[in-house]
Amino acid sequence: MSNKGLFDLSGKTIAVIGAASGIGEAVALGCARQGARVAALDLNEVTARQVAERATKDGASCEAGPLDIRDGAAVDRAFDDLASRHGLDVVICTPSINVRKPILRYTDEELQRVLDVNIKGNFNVLRSAGRIMTERRKGSIILFSSVRSQVVEPGQGVYAATKAGILQLVKTAAAEFGPYNVRVNAIGPGVIETPLTAPIKANKAWYDAYAAKSVFNRWGTPEELVGPTVFLASDSASYVTGTIIYADGGWLAADGRFTPPGM
Repeated sequence: MSNKGLFDLSGKTIAVIGAASGIGEAVALGCARQGARVAALDLNEVTARQVAERATKDGASCEAGPLDIRDGAAVDRAFDDLASRHGLDVVICTPSINVRKPILRYTDEELQRVLDVNIKGNFNVLRSAGRIMTERRKGSIILFSSVRSQVVEPGQGVYAATKAGILQLVKTAAAEFGPYNVRVNAIGPGVIETPLTAPIKANKAWYDAYAAKSVFNRWGTPEELVGPTVFLASDSASYVTGTIIYADGGWLAADGRFTPPGM
């Protein structure tokens, strides 16, 4: 290990998808700080380049480019380009979308939108990264699931189904890619302050209700997802595959927030 210790990413080339904002932005900057060569990829190329510029000002190695994970050919081109120039050691995919509606009010178009990003998009990333990494016989792929892979609420049916689907894709890929020394894992955030959750934060009652689901009585920040992600990207996790790390503030651990009398 180098002087950066267990979470050293020096010498690794890492593609972070969704790097323009929220969790992806925090993870891209975090991986760069740990010594990785980072490719900050996002549908919003302009903002992704701003993130890359912030990283390079701190002395890190970071480039940026556009990527729409719904386009399988575009994913292949982006990863093949990175692999040909620098190799491809780690791929981290953070984007997802949600349409909060009861099942009976969902339209076909809304269903397709969520499936295209959360399932098709993550599948494209998994397939493309897996092709390159199994040929190279090394690598780590990290997808983002959610506590919604385990628990639901009204209006979250499609989103929850896709987050459970991502977890099952991770487990299957881990089994298929493992003989080639390629690890596949997931991160399962609780409620995190990101652009995706901004409408909830704007509603105080809703915001407070979600905060109360955490044993810390607060929301998480994107920066609090960096540590679990860097761990899975690093050689410290060399025997970790096919699993999920929940970074949810105890959301799934605590069955309700009522404290019985006398406790």
